[in-house]
Amino acid sequence: MTHIVDELAWRGLVAQTTEPTALRAELDAGPVSLYCGFDPTAPSLHIGNLVQILTVRRLQLAGHKPYALVGGATGLIGDPKMTGERTLNDPEVVAGWVDRIRRQIEPLLDFDGPAGATMVNNLDWTASLSAIDFLRGVGKHYRLGTMLAKDTVARRLNSDQGISFTEFSYQILQGMDFLELHRRYGVSLQTGGNDQWGNLLSGVELVRKVEGVGVHALATPLITKADGTKFGKTETGTVWLDPELTSPYAFYQFWLNAEDDAVLGHLKVFTFRTRDELDDLAQTTAERPAAREAQRTLAYDVTALVHGAEAADKVVAASQALFGRGDLRMLDESTLGAAVAELPSAPARAGDLVVDVLAASGVVASKAAARRAIAEGGASINNVKVVDEDAVLAQEDLLHGRWAVLRRGKRTLAVADARA
Repeated sequence: MTHIVDELAWRGLVAQTTEPTALRAELDAGPVSLYCGFDPTAPSLHIGNLVQILTVRRLQLAGHKPYALVGGATGLIGDPKMTGERTLNDPEVVAGWVDRIRRQIEPLLDFDGPAGATMVNNLDWTASLSAIDFLRGVGKHYRLGTMLAKDTVARRLNSDQGISFTEFSYQILQGMDFLELHRRYGVSLQTGGNDQWGNLLSGVELVRKVEGVGVHALATPLITKADGTKFGKTETGTVWLDPELTSPYAFYQFWLNAEDDAVLGHLKVFTFRTRDELDDLAQTTAERPAAREAQRTLAYDVTALVHGAEAADKVVAASQALFGRGDLRMLDESTLGAAVAELPSAPARAGDLVVDVLAASGVVASKAAARRAIAEGGASINNVKVVDEDAVLAQEDLLHGRWAVLRRGKRTLAVADARA
């Protein structure tokens, strides 16, 4: 059986660790308690956070016990950004985000059995802590030289905005989390993104100074696109795990559009496909790249993982139906609405001439071009070919009383929207 460290490394999930030999030995010696933290600085986690959740899950599958920390305290402060001071959110807002994020994490970990996960909130051990106790019990173990050398802090100090003491103290709060979890549950490993390495080391050093024992940190690389730019952003913004912020359809499409050069790497990071399965996919992709089998596998697996198999099946059906390989009328309103949300649209009403609607939507350049497309058999409404140049949009063409999907040729799509 592959060692968990080697498995993580093969999947591209190890950027750096503290004392690799000692960490491997501790993992070999028996179940290790580990944790990863998630700050509620937004109402949802995003796909960058998914890397951490799945890394924790892989460690859990290897027999180790995870603690998922949602930072009700650290979320009130926020990790310093490179670009400037964060806006502090109201405690009531942060508390609501804590609950939302907990619900997103829970389906992705196993909470039963000897390696069952435990959810924790760092507000539980900071809310009643006095400033004096914080400074005497934790602050005295930190040296300003080390704190000032942290990359984000150094950049902010040299910027016009500077950095507040509030954000400067964030690394102490995160270090205190490791100390508290070590004391309460024997946690000896923290995982996180490589951009959090300084904060991870903060906890390792604090535990060493206060408890006199060695603990470990493991950082995963930041996932980037094939060209090295930031991964997880689209033209419409961040790819969220919350279906209200990024619909399952848009989520699926994001993965379906993965770059050829990056898709196999994403399959390693974001799915639980085995080496043999991924080797087969790599061969299939090399032999038939146009089929995009790797992208389809990635999109389905990650969508099913985050939103459930039923939602994944619905978005696959919607994706196929848009391009004529399924019945659009069989799609429920929310799935169809999400599917057409990214398409060019035009207002339309029952009784409008189809040539007018086609031209207004942009699937053709003009009414004359619409007539030519109809005459040539290249225009359709809801996957039904339009045969009459003088046809009008019927009420029954408006799916769910609202949308008519317009198509010219095989891949040029738009939507007529009766509520626009």
